[in-house]
Amino acid sequence: MTPVLHTERLLLEPYVRADEEDFVALFQDTRVSRWMGDGPDTEAADRALFGRIFSKVYAESLFDVWAVRHEGRLVGHAEIKWTAEVEGHEIIYALAPEVWGSGLGTELAQKLVEYGFATLGLTAVHATVAAPNAASLAVLTRIGFEHVRDVEEDDGSTTHVLTRSRS
Repeated sequence: MTPVLHTERLLLEPYVRADEEDFVALFQDTRVSRWMGDGPDTEAADRALFGRIFSKVYAESLFDVWAVRHEGRLVGHAEIKWTAEVEGHEIIYALAPEVWGSGLGTELAQKLVEYGFATLGLTAVHATVAAPNAASLAVLTRIGFEHVRDVEEDDGSTTHVLTRSRS
């Protein structure tokens, strides 16, 4: 079961069904979704993804996924899960543009790393970031991630793989 986590300004908690509209709005915002997975998707696909959080991820305890709230509003999405691409646990996070530049990304990413080390007992945490995503690269570098390799994507773009090892 995905636990509730707190930072100084954020609440990370399991999604509830009432979050669907805010989740879809976040994922439909191309300023956000262009950096997520394979990029923007249809509204129907994002609704299906939200449904799978309940029917698959939570139902089968596959990995931890959170609604990220600031001042009571859903402002982001976060996950930590094992992925084949990094052959380890990867943090995944997204925040709504209205909170960009406020330091919440750093706060969120740091909390995910702490959870990976302290709760999951990991010795390393990974992240994959599109090469042009300077903001996310800056956040991860700021909290101790190091670039370990690049992945050339089928579309010719580059994804950086970054790792932070337990001290």
